[in-house]
Amino acid sequence: MLESVMGVIIDLHDTGFWKTETWKDYSAPIVRRGADGREGVLASYGMVPRKHIPPGVRPFDTMNARAETVGQLRSFSGAWKRTQLCLVPMTAFYEPCYESGKSVRWGIGMADQSMFAVAGLWREWESDAGKEASFTQLTMNADEHPLMRRFHKPGDEKRALVIVPQAEWDDWLECTDPERARSFLRPYPVELMTSWEYPVPPRAKKTAAPAPAGTLDLGF
Repeated sequence: MLESVMGVIIDLHDTGFWKTETWKDYSAPIVRRGADGREGVLASYGMVPRKHIPPGVRPFDTMNARAETVGQLRSFSGAWKRTQLCLVPMTAFYEPCYESGKSVRWGIGMADQSMFAVAGLWREWESDAGKEASFTQLTMNADEHPLMRRFHKPGDEKRALVIVPQAEWDDWLECTDPERARSFLRPYPVELMTSWEYPVPPRAKKTAAPAPAGTLDLGF
């Protein structure tokens, strides 16, 4: 599906495959600007992978970058100023809904069930195996979005991933001006989206890791 929709092939000979749901520090496909157009690579979910957090520094999350501060925070500002922009392909993402009085995971995707892409940033790290990529997703305020304002805890600010329309994929990837890049950070039309209840499957063991509030279902 990635090749047919986005026109890229990822060499998995040395890197293995990706999981259906992508959590923090999992590898997932991203599409970025290459020398000859779109380039697909596997990258670690989270701009600063846990293994690159210095000893003694409390672990922190960099899975999402706020559009309002992306050019200011150290974890993201370098990639933003260098316009290291990418697309994160997926078929759905998950958010918690509290309308029932408790947290229930819901899936959000396209009304026509097509694959779509979220705006992201990428960077590279040196490792014993060579260069490795990581990525983050861009989010924006969704207090006024008819669908996305339904999610997250009551009283919390509502946030939404920035979905890039397919007609603008190449414009986003080829953008080299951070200020122009901001023009892509806008709400996605609610009429083109859908949502459904998607509870987390029961865990077999109490020691199993809990599912995060938002994950990516790449569905390939």
